[in-house]
Order: sequence, then structure tokens, then C-alpha cells
Amino acid sequence: MAINLEKGQKISLEKEAGKALNKVVMGLGWDVAKKKGFLGFGGGSGSIDLDASCVMFGEGKACLDTVWFRQLKSKDGSVVHTGDNLTGEGEGDDERIIVDLAHVPAAVTALVFTVNSFTGQNFKQVENAFCRIVDSSTNAEIAKYNLSGGTDATAMVMAKVYRHNGEWKMHAIGEQASGKTFKDLMPVIERFL
Repeated sequence: MAINLEKGQKISLEKEAGKALNKVVMGLGWDVAKKKGFLGFGGGSGSIDLDASCVMFGEGKACLDTVWFRQLKSKDGSVVHTGDNLTGEGEGDDERIIVDLAHVPAAVTALVFTVNSFTGQNFKQVENAFCRIVDSSTNAEIAKYNLSGGTDATAMVMAKVYRHNGEWKMHAIGEQASGKTFKDLMPVIERFL
């Protein structure tokens, strides 16, 4: 059964999954908040381009690689982004980042997942936003974190998946920020390494 994470919560992914994990998927989903027109009618909705990114860190806060809409695969091939969703339309995950934990290089100590609005819309314009970690072999949801918050933030440092004593753990960060890409979020990310 999936655990609903709260900001700051840390879990062992393997304990939550009940087994050793080889491959996980970080899914990001969102809907455009419905606008209300005159007397609540005819407001329309539009589209919002949120982007999921994964920043791979080594010892000493060294950024080793990144996976995002401009680089869909890590240099070593262990992390793959399935593509950029420009609207948030559809059901379930709108963007997915697949992580082959068994093949993440030993030099990588943490994977930090971020979400940002490349076009500058804030989270007041988004509803039903979430990130989740799924066991790729069973498609079972391990953990889920609700991102909807109705704030002026345009980005969020969502979660960190990291190695600790030989196992993978997850820290639900949920730190709101401003920025168009993960690069703008680096000062915030580094506080959690």
C-alpha cells in the first residue's frame, strides 16, 4: 500500500515496497485549475507547462548529471525522462522519469527531483498536482506526495532519493521556490543535500 508523504518525511523505499527495488518511476501529474467566468460560467482553463527534472549528485554536493526536457537521458543511461508534456492534459502521470537504481553509478549519492513552470505560471493555476514513486516491475505506487498548494511559487524541490547504509531512501522535501528550470533551483536544492 502506498504511503502519502508529508513535507519533510523520510522513508525507506525498499521497506515500503516490501522488497529490493531495481527500477522506479517518478511520476508527475497535474491539471490546470479551472477558471471561473462571470457567475461561475465560461471561464475556460488553458494549459500549463510543468517540467520534471532529476539532478544527480555525488559527494560534496557535486552535480554529476541532470535529466530534464533538454536532456532526456543521463550520460550513463540509468535515468531516463519519457518526454515533455506541455499542457497537463490526460489522466495519471503527465511526465515520468525512470530510474534504474541497480545501474545508478556508485558515485551518485542522491537524486533530487524538481518541478518547475517553464512558462512562469504559479501553483495557484494548478490543481491535483502530485509526484509519486512507483515500482516499475509491478506498477505499484510506493509513495505519493501532493504538490497542490495554491501559492505564488513557480517551482518546487519535490523529493530526494538517496543512498543510506546500502539502501535507497526517499525524503519528501516539498520546498517551494521560483525558477524556470532546475538550474534556478540549485541554491534551494543544495540546502537538502
